[in-house]
Amino acid sequence: MAQGARRTVGQIVVVVVLAVAVAAFLSVAAARHGFFDLQVYRGALVWWARDGGELYDYLRPNTQYGFTYPPFAALVMLPMAYLPWHAAIVVSVAAGVVTGAVLIWWLLDPVARRAGWTRWFAFAVALCLAAAFEPMRETINFGQVNTLLLFLVAVDLLRLLPRGSRWAGVGIGLATAIKLTPGIFLVYLLVTGRVRAAVTAVGAATGATVLAAALFPDASREFWTTALWNTGRVGELAFVSNQSLRGVVARLDPTSPSTLAWLALAAATVALWVWRSRVAASAGDSAAGLALTGAVMCLVSPVTWVHHLVWLLPGLLLLVDHGMAAPSRSRRRGVLLGAATVGYGLLISRIVWAWERDFTGLDGFLFSNTYVWISLALLAFLPVRRPAVAEMPPGSVVEPAGVAQLDQTERRTPAGQRHLIGRPLTVR
Repeated sequence: MAQGARRTVGQIVVVVVLAVAVAAFLSVAAARHGFFDLQVYRGALVWWARDGGELYDYLRPNTQYGFTYPPFAALVMLPMAYLPWHAAIVVSVAAGVVTGAVLIWWLLDPVARRAGWTRWFAFAVALCLAAAFEPMRETINFGQVNTLLLFLVAVDLLRLLPRGSRWAGVGIGLATAIKLTPGIFLVYLLVTGRVRAAVTAVGAATGATVLAAALFPDASREFWTTALWNTGRVGELAFVSNQSLRGVVARLDPTSPSTLAWLALAAATVALWVWRSRVAASAGDSAAGLALTGAVMCLVSPVTWVHHLVWLLPGLLLLVDHGMAAPSRSRRRGVLLGAATVGYGLLISRIVWAWERDFTGLDGFLFSNTYVWISLALLAFLPVRRPAVAEMPPGSVVEPAGVAQLDQTERRTPAGQRHLIGRPLTVR
């Protein structure tokens, strides 16, 4: 058997073994939520579209949970009211898996190209690891929309904005119209000087909201005047699943959490985010902007359930990216890859749940808020890539949009080998 064929067979074996190991891990570690949130969505939509009830009056039987998203989200999800329950599960799982997989491909493929990894193998390994990632598996098991929102934002920041597309901002606008929290990416566009994209995002969000109001005036009036302000529908702030700064403060004093302390922490966190986001924007590092803003959104949102932490996935992947870009055996590579490994390990461990019933004391403070500390570490220390102009080889040119153009030598090189240009030859 040729060496290449043996390598491929070996990689297939590794992927199969890893997939089996992840499946075994999930059978033990993954909580079974029975698509709880999907049941809430579908129950509210059936009640509203088919049974003649009011959308925001619905509560899942024997719970306090109802539909909490804007009316445009109800419009997007409306077909679910007419799907059988098991078909709705299939659509939800497929949407979560596909959008998550595309995001991973966008962030990981450049790393694989630079490092000379087999691209399909790197992608397959990453998908297996993502399946074990607690926020991802919680998103799937609850039937949540987190990966869809992350995908919409990533389309803007990873694909459209770096290319100077006039459509940049549409994804952020639609994500904000579906759920309000991604609106912080609109603020990101403003604080980093992307005014045109910010205007586009505002236009998309406004257009979607107005469309929903025109189609469903009663539901829109109910949401914006009443349901939006009913915080009791989202759950208990001190619950250990709330991995936000508000959750940290609430667990210090569950009976009367200090709003002032939360606002002070949130203000300091936002100030740090503004500074780091501007640094990333000046370097043209939109991927870092995505990761930093995802982390700050998780931190300053009043409620950040564990499944919302899929927004930390870009940050972990970028740690791997920067680690692999560092010189081999360098201290920087070890630190960055070690940080990615530790962060990922904690985010698959369910460590916070060991303090679900008692989060008092120093150990409770430290470990019940583990995922908050990871978000803060990513916000404060995630590396930002240097400006592309400083890294371009002699003879390259830059268009007004800032995209490096290949010189003639690179244009004649096969696309699959361009990542090797200018690098010393290595013996494999």
